[in-house]
Amino acid sequence: MLLAALLACAMVPTVQAREGVDVGKKSWVAGLVPADQIEQAALQQYRQMQQKAAQQKALAPRDNAQLIRLRAIAERIIPYSYEWNDRARQWKWEVNLFGSKQVNAFCMPGGKIAFFYGLLEQLQLSDDEVAMVMGHEIAHALREHARERLGKTAATRGAIEIGAALFGLGTGGRYLADMGGQLVTLKFGRDDESEADLVGMELAARAGYDPRAGITLWQKMAAAGKGAPPEWLSTHPSGGSRIKDIEANLPLVLPLYERAAKPPRVYGPPPKRKA
Repeated sequence: MLLAALLACAMVPTVQAREGVDVGKKSWVAGLVPADQIEQAALQQYRQMQQKAAQQKALAPRDNAQLIRLRAIAERIIPYSYEWNDRARQWKWEVNLFGSKQVNAFCMPGGKIAFFYGLLEQLQLSDDEVAMVMGHEIAHALREHARERLGKTAATRGAIEIGAALFGLGTGGRYLADMGGQLVTLKFGRDDESEADLVGMELAARAGYDPRAGITLWQKMAAAGKGAPPEWLSTHPSGGSRIKDIEANLPLVLPLYERAAKPPRVYGPPPKRKA
């Protein structure tokens, strides 16, 4: 009997633990807002930003060296996003560079990525540091943090308006129509930011970018934050605690980085403008 039991146990396949970070499941609250509608709202807002920037001659042309750099980094990271969100396979991913002095970047639901020139110029980001920023912002979209935030807002409006929102009717329909503007100014909570740090770090590591760059990134952000904090920093938790979290999770992602094919470094940070 004992031998039979041991043999039976030996025949049961072991489930191998997933390699990388563990951030748990996405919140069910996100389901209160239809994914396709929030992605459509994001697209409309993104196009408006592009149009306005183009009119002001502040949208980087296709042959801009820094835009080429950003798109090359995104091209390496995006394939590793699919595991985190099935919808990401169907997203029409885009990366654009806006000629603004803001130290800022974001990724809207649906894979619309924006970098601001000030982030690259002021912080003089290496490719690895850019990958950490990009992975972080992509992680927000993959984990549907904006959708979750808007879902919580919808929930406060009561069951009637939630029902209307789900079917695009009445006040709920107007709420969904206004989502695009909210997506640009949306503030994420500390848990969302910590989650995006970890998922973004894994995405970058799998793509061949050194996850230890998260430490130097936040050191640069802290230095830039003396006086008036940059916009990208002001909406995020303190850099010191983030660095500690990154250091604690490095053992989970460094093996991924060490095995990954390393990307070529073609373009460096933009030169600082003379005062």
